Amino acid sequence: MKSTSISSFGTFFYNYFYLFLSGNTKSMHKANYSSVSEFVFLGLSPSRPVQDFLLAFSTVCYGTIVLGNLLVVFAVIFDPHLHSPMYFLLANLSFIDLCFSTLTVPKTLSDLCSGRKTISFQGCVFQIFVLHILGGSEMVLLTAMALDRYVAICKPLHYLTIMSPRMCLLLLCGAWAIGLIHAVVQVAFVVHLPFCGPNEIDSFYCDLPRFIKLACIDTYRMEFMVTANSGFISMGAFFLLIVSYVFILVTVWKRSSGSLCKALSTLSAHISVVILFFGPCIFVYMWPFPTVPVDKFLAILDFMITPLLNPAIYTLRNKDMKMAVRRLSSQLLSWQKIS
Repeated sequence: MKSTSISSFGTFFYNYFYLFLSGNTKSMHKANYSSVSEFVFLGLSPSRPVQDFLLAFSTVCYGTIVLGNLLVVFAVIFDPHLHSPMYFLLANLSFIDLCFSTLTVPKTLSDLCSGRKTISFQGCVFQIFVLHILGGSEMVLLTAMALDRYVAICKPLHYLTIMSPRMCLLLLCGAWAIGLIHAVVQVAFVVHLPFCGPNEIDSFYCDLPRFIKLACIDTYRMEFMVTANSGFISMGAFFLLIVSYVFILVTVWKRSSGSLCKALSTLSAHISVVILFFGPCIFVYMWPFPTVPVDKFLAILDFMITPLLNPAIYTLRNKDMKMAVRRLSSQLLSWQKIS
């Protein structure tokens, strides 16, 4: 009896809080109504020549993303020289980047080929959910990589003790757990929004701000919640990372001014990745509905350019990674000759 009462209270609280966010506490029985079964993407441009260019560009980018990120992952897995905390985190970053692109780019390529740019209601919600899992996980993972660099530069004698395999595994599990919690919070009160009118999304993928805007109710509070949860988290994590880099550089400069250039060279690749990833996120969620659809083109940075540049940045600027890639490539070539 007691558990039933608690469950009923929890259900009532969920419904009331959802309707408070949607600004419609008088229509609880209509909350689950939705007549929209699919959404239509307007894409990046209605021009056919532009779409043909985007098809070719996206195909080349995605193929390079898959090859580059898989190369990093396999190099870290199979090369004993790369079995260290830094490369463990890097391999997981490449895996998340690959998933990020795979979530949207193949669908975009299919839409550009067929001309039928639609997605089901369930598919749109799933895309939003996974997108926020990956986004939240990558934010935490980039923070973990900053921690790894801090320990390596500022406390080198204790590096292997602090960044132990157990610590690396905890950081990775924490990244995925926080990403999952972030996604659940974002989607929990959005999935039951009523959609009964327009179903056109002015983008090439389902993003949460534009999805909410199509609901048949006043979504001001819901939009504020999304902005607060995603925008401020993105901006907060970004500034936390920048402050940590400044702290590392100041610490190194105080110890030895000659080591500053070496530390800056070590951190420059990571700083570049952070700016490329967080820049579009902060813009989209801190200014969710711009009059000029710049956010659509900024999204290309997150889904195509950043996952494309990450393997290049970390591979071309790292001697150990370049050697590992060469060894892996030679092994693959030797296997092909044998077969």
